Amino acid sequence: MVTWYKSLMNSDKNPLSALPPVQRFQTMVLLSVMWSVIFCVAIGSWLWFGELVLGHVAVVTGIFVTSLVFHQSRRETGLYRDHPSRDGTARYDDVWGG
Repeated sequence: MVTWYKSLMNSDKNPLSALPPVQRFQTMVLLSVMWSVIFCVAIGSWLWFGELVLGHVAVVTGIFVTSLVFHQSRRETGLYRDHPSRDGTARYDDVWGG
């Protein structure tokens, strides 16, 4: 259980570790807000069956979105500026000497 927790919540070990720290933080904050809303909807609708189904659909949707975000971050290993330009022109950050 601890291994599963660290593989999701530790930003240095989850698939988002390839992103820059600021983007990693922003993505983790958005995912945490999404999961907070999902669990609030699921717990708040415990007494009604229709809302209970809605809570389950929200949890499944949250798992799907989280999976997509993690999968996408694995595929994108570099930023735009990390790839060499084919025509030899400067990238947007090369203008400032970065």
